[in-house]
Amino acid sequence: MEIGLVDIDSHNFPNLALMKISAWHKAQGDAVEWASPLFGHYDKVYVSKVFSFSPDDGVCYDAKEIVRGGSGYCISLKNGREVYDASKDVPLPPEVEHIYPDYSLYPSLTEDTAYGFLSRGCPRGCAFCHVATKEGKRSYRVVHLGEFWRGQKKIVLCDPNILACREWREMLEELADSKADIDINQGLDVRLMTKEKAEALTRLKLAEVHFAWDKYEDKERVLKGLALYAEYGPKIHSHRGVVYTLVNFDTTIEQDLERIYTLRDMGYYPYVMIYNKAQASREYKRLSRWVNNRFVFSQCERFEDYKG
Repeated sequence: MEIGLVDIDSHNFPNLALMKISAWHKAQGDAVEWASPLFGHYDKVYVSKVFSFSPDDGVCYDAKEIVRGGSGYCISLKNGREVYDASKDVPLPPEVEHIYPDYSLYPSLTEDTAYGFLSRGCPRGCAFCHVATKEGKRSYRVVHLGEFWRGQKKIVLCDPNILACREWREMLEELADSKADIDINQGLDVRLMTKEKAEALTRLKLAEVHFAWDKYEDKERVLKGLALYAEYGPKIHSHRGVVYTLVNFDTTIEQDLERIYTLRDMGYYPYVMIYNKAQASREYKRLSRWVNNRFVFSQCERFEDYKG
């Protein structure tokens, strides 16, 4: 068979579904390539989209069958909330889901780097996030590290809430034992931080750790968790870590600034995440430019003084 692949979002981050689809088809002896609308003639074209805001390419492909899948097709934003449509969800078959990814699709991004999930799901069920609806309102282990890692120097872990999984200790130990550089690219649920979890994270070779502070009303639990990590976790470089800070959802700009100043005072770098960025006000975009540029943020202490 002749197989074509289309990554709608971009090639700035590897599409794991397409990497697994490619690996499975190549194992069957099929020819796989990035789909060409001008010169390609395919038995099947897979079109994958992770983000609902990514526009379809509108390209016609010469193919007997076209399959569209990914969160970008089954998740949409309606009335300011993430909505999941199960009828548009196209899950990978188990034999494809659990195959070693074809890293050759993204050679410049995956050189000596492995990408994957050890766990799925999240017990939180936040209105701004589709994970619980799509993957289940609990965190559960899905694979062992060897399914997507074979000795690469770096591991990028995409788990939505690994600290909520009852097997968190085993998974963190597995990552530590790999001796690889670890990038947990999602914000860890710092509300679940304990002395034991903070100490377990010290065993990982982390260039930087990421936490999340999404809801203002979680202030007490978030600050308690960050204090625990500051006491028992590793201190990386000159700061404790990065805290993804959700804005433009259900907080005021005053509450957002309170969180930002508090995090900085505690030795953490806030990183502003704008919900529904396309519809956000100019003020939130200014806030993002001020906070997320570390040099500017370190030189200009108050948002009121920022001229950007």
